[in-house]
Amino acid sequence: MTKKFAAETGRLLIAGLGYSGLAVARQAVAAGWQVAGTVRQPGVAPPPEGVTLLPFAAAGPAIRAATHLLVTAAPGEAGDPVLAAHAAAIRAAPRLRWIGYLSTTGVYGDRGGAVVDEATPPAPGQARSQRRLAAEEAWRAAAAGRALDLFRTGGIYGPGRSVLDDLRAGTVRQIVKPGHAFGRIHRDDIALAVLAALRQAVPPGVRVLHLVDDAPAESAEVMAGAAALLGLAPPPAIRFADALATMSPMARSFWAENRRVTNGATKAALGIAWRYPSWREGLRAVLAEEGGGAPA
Repeated sequence: MTKKFAAETGRLLIAGLGYSGLAVARQAVAAGWQVAGTVRQPGVAPPPEGVTLLPFAAAGPAIRAATHLLVTAAPGEAGDPVLAAHAAAIRAAPRLRWIGYLSTTGVYGDRGGAVVDEATPPAPGQARSQRRLAAEEAWRAAAAGRALDLFRTGGIYGPGRSVLDDLRAGTVRQIVKPGHAFGRIHRDDIALAVLAALRQAVPPGVRVLHLVDDAPAESAEVMAGAAALLGLAPPPAIRFADALATMSPMARSFWAENRRVTNGATKAALGIAWRYPSWREGLRAVLAEEGGGAPA
């Protein structure tokens, strides 16, 4: 287990104020951190209270002033965009002592439903997961001499981004594939884990942390439960074999891999328990936050 120290707050720069980055920013500000974040087009939306917005291309000075850097930007075919634009500033940052990188459990590839823990070697099968692993390796090199946390996340959901939206829109299918379970994580539990990591003073080195809930679940199970929360009948069940022919390439790749990702070492290292240990608690919270209430 990682030894924990009480770390003072500092200057956090979030490279990519997207869905998860915004949640981290809000919780970091509430905890007393000085927070800045990069966006592609400043001024399009008002910044969260207490967060300084920066154009991505002009983030160099903020990186050099930061004590902590969280990277949420996804890699492209040309590699990691933050390193491509700001590697020199990262190397020269005198106070930067911690880097966090939001990656994906996709780097483990297909395991035929087998259990994957934090010590399992990655073996990505999809091109986008291969790019993620390459970005992880690039950050390992760039973070030499600093602490680096690789946060491998499951399927991210939360307010405005969940199966509840699909059910309301009537655009979702209930695909049944017994034994094929997915790991998920609520947006606010990502923020919980990142804030826990920020509070620690850990020595230079790399940690692999799994941001997945405690209950991997089949898609049909979650669909039926979400429909019940909304007071709707679930969509008609469709066998996976029957649905396959009409799936998009992205959907096919999603269903092509099966693994059960565990999180015990992560929760022990960070000293946390999830706010939403399964999709049940998470979707009820989403519904309540969206103003729909939730049945008792």
